[in-house]
Amino acid sequence: MFTDFKPLQTALHAIPASRRFGRVISVDTAAIRIGGLSVHGHVGDQIVITKSDDASIAGEIIALEKNYVLVMPYGPSDGIGISDLVELNCTNSIHPSGTWVGRIIDAFGEPLDGRPLYRGEKSVPLRRSPPEAANRRSLGARLNTSLAVFNTVLPIAQGQRIGIFAGSGVGKSSLLAEMARGLECDIVVIGLIGERGRELKEFTEHVLGPEGMKRAVIIAATSDQSPLVKRRAAWVAMAVAEYFRDQGKHVLLLMDSITRFAEAHREVALTAGEAPSLRAFPPSTANLIASLAERAGPGPEGAGDITAIFSVLVAGSDMEEPIADITRGVLDGHIILEREIAENGRFPAIDITRSVSRCLPASATTEENVVISTAKKTLSIFEKAAPMIHTGLYAKGSSEEIDVAISMNPKLELFFARNVPETIDESFAVLSKLLGGSE
Repeated sequence: MFTDFKPLQTALHAIPASRRFGRVISVDTAAIRIGGLSVHGHVGDQIVITKSDDASIAGEIIALEKNYVLVMPYGPSDGIGISDLVELNCTNSIHPSGTWVGRIIDAFGEPLDGRPLYRGEKSVPLRRSPPEAANRRSLGARLNTSLAVFNTVLPIAQGQRIGIFAGSGVGKSSLLAEMARGLECDIVVIGLIGERGRELKEFTEHVLGPEGMKRAVIIAATSDQSPLVKRRAAWVAMAVAEYFRDQGKHVLLLMDSITRFAEAHREVALTAGEAPSLRAFPPSTANLIASLAERAGPGPEGAGDITAIFSVLVAGSDMEEPIADITRGVLDGHIILEREIAENGRFPAIDITRSVSRCLPASATTEENVVISTAKKTLSIFEKAAPMIHTGLYAKGSSEEIDVAISMNPKLELFFARNVPETIDESFAVLSKLLGGSE
């Protein structure tokens, strides 16, 4: 006999003891002004507008004035009229649960996979302060990824935060899925921010697959949804990761993408009245990205860690554009995917010489650092000589270093595409043997 009433009790406790109402006083293209809620509303609170045809639309308070609150709706504002009734709903939290593993959830903690979803007993705030800096642990040990490039020259340590910088169509989603399937962790939390709707099922069923879903929680907001929903989805993903971290688990957080998160914030901030700055991004964007990234990383003593990988869409490979520049500055490393490498057929299409993992050299032994340095130097020599090589201007024997780089480059290309179940030591052994000149 079913006797677990906790989900029902949690739902009952969530019912407010009182209800606050206001009225619509003006409507424009992007925002709605509502009177009667200035004293009771807070930025981030949700509202529900009941239209004259009894249909309803939800929204969120983005700014407060003395006589009204400014609201952005979660959907089209068609049909909203003056004096329509508005109910205030002060919910800036979610109720995650261990039963969310293996599920697909929206930005409001509701299921997207057609099955019932139980609320956890405790609420978790969407925007939470990171652990105190003085009490956080250092980065942990290197993590096995099953990808040779990350097991060797670009290691990822437990609690590290890195960015994957890429244009469209160079294998970013596939690389994130490889991480979700192969990287050592207890739980994977995936935030899909502004993705195309048709790609959600494809990502979960074919790219991530059943094995990947067994330990994953996916929070999704599609490209057609309100910028409020996209921004909220990123915060929900981080809050869910923090929930599992506080249980002592090692969480892998994959956020795709931080660019769409920032673009959503830009639309909300400009509507709320914040002045545009560099490339129309408001000044608050830098702090918004930093405050999200700082919530990930090593936890305090007694808690787990959040190893975070944020994807950044880089138009035209411009690493100096605002979001790329801001994100690179607050993370512990950056991985650059290059279209030319992808077109040559090597995946992951990582530009090794331009990518950096800031857990080095501490996370590798002296011998391993020598191997990493040798591999990067060989690649760098080949890249500098490539224009002469490809145009036929280089004569064999002119430089011993270039001759070695030419002979080693095809072997290194094959190695960096290596994706087999092996340990970090085994990956280093293969790379060391390769650099030693053995076949």
